Amino acid sequence: MENSKEMLKNGWRVALAGMGINLALGILYTWSVISKGIPDSWNWSESDKSLPYAVACLVFCLIMVPAGRLQDKFSPRPVATVGGILVGLGMILCSRFTSLTGFILGFGILAGAGFGFGYASATPPAVKWFPPAKTGQIAGIVVSGFGLASVYAAPLAKWLTAQYGLQMMMIILGIAFLVVVVGLAQLLRAPHKARQFISGSGPVGTMKAQSVDSPEKKIDYSPREILRERSFYLLWFMYACGAGAGLMVIAKLAVIAKVQMGLSVGFLLVAALAVGNGGGRVVAGMLSDKIGRKRTMFTCFIFQAVLVFLLSRIYAGGALATLPVMSVISALIGANYGANLSLFPSITKDYYGLKNFGVNYGLVFTSWGVGGFMLALVAGKIYDATKSFNVAFYGAATLLIMAAVVTFFLRPPQLAGNEAV
Repeated sequence: MENSKEMLKNGWRVALAGMGINLALGILYTWSVISKGIPDSWNWSESDKSLPYAVACLVFCLIMVPAGRLQDKFSPRPVATVGGILVGLGMILCSRFTSLTGFILGFGILAGAGFGFGYASATPPAVKWFPPAKTGQIAGIVVSGFGLASVYAAPLAKWLTAQYGLQMMMIILGIAFLVVVVGLAQLLRAPHKARQFISGSGPVGTMKAQSVDSPEKKIDYSPREILRERSFYLLWFMYACGAGAGLMVIAKLAVIAKVQMGLSVGFLLVAALAVGNGGGRVVAGMLSDKIGRKRTMFTCFIFQAVLVFLLSRIYAGGALATLPVMSVISALIGANYGANLSLFPSITKDYYGLKNFGVNYGLVFTSWGVGGFMLALVAGKIYDATKSFNVAFYGAATLLIMAAVVTFFLRPPQLAGNEAV
């Protein structure tokens, strides 16, 4: 049996490979830059430009359920490999089209499915190598790659588009991501079940520390069982609100900068948001290990509601419409959005156990896609109708406040034998 030193070495190898995979898959978050590069001659409306991204978010979340099941049952390695192939082929396919249908098929469906297969395989094997007290930290590190991707991908996509055109940019990035994701997928593996840190025990001795939101009695829930739990539906609603608001801003940030600031600095704001997105995942994960998932969620939801409302107060020539101020706001929005991506997998593991973690988190994650699909699409339609995103901002802020209120009603699952925290 591996000793604790060997387990940590293997664990960090898997965690960093998962983070690397997410650094490639995070091309999803550069859609606002990609869509801004679509030539006027293609005659796409703002609603049209929202659709491939919205479909990608929806397909991404739906694929997470079967992908999570497959990586739980077999291995994360082949599932992540399929993800890399689909993302690469989807982006290459986009390069062959100028029509909305082609981009929906390539980016929305194929790449969207690839995001789901790859993302579903990155976090579960990593957290299984570490004790419960580090769940939030490790989940945050792995998923930070997805958030940080835009730091390099946004300016890279902008530069490649300027040099070679949008379609050649899609080919170059498609090939690169196919190679990177498939290569890193070969490093993913879960520990043998006897070596996992389950229920507070493991090969290096008793590990009592765990999230303050965790039930004292651990049970591995099946997907069918969690669908009978009220906690699942509360988590689903909260995730949809938190993720949907963030994804709406991510999808439209370059346009927001142009329309409300009068400046073509969208790629810089996307990069600033990405730094916050990646950092927020790690910080929120570590904080939630200390003070609890629910307290961290409440703080992030309220803070995000204030930030999204501030976006409605930004206009060209106003005090907030400067690059430094908008960069800070973008980074903070990214941080609060990114927090969702470490908090919800962590609390899913806390509440429902490790055995079916992949598929159970896939079910919770469907809310991410539904929220992103609905709010990104609605924001585009509102802008087409009013030439302003303000109504969308007000709606998103309201949903975030509702999610914050719901945290007071969230309890660990009943079958765990622990009614409240």
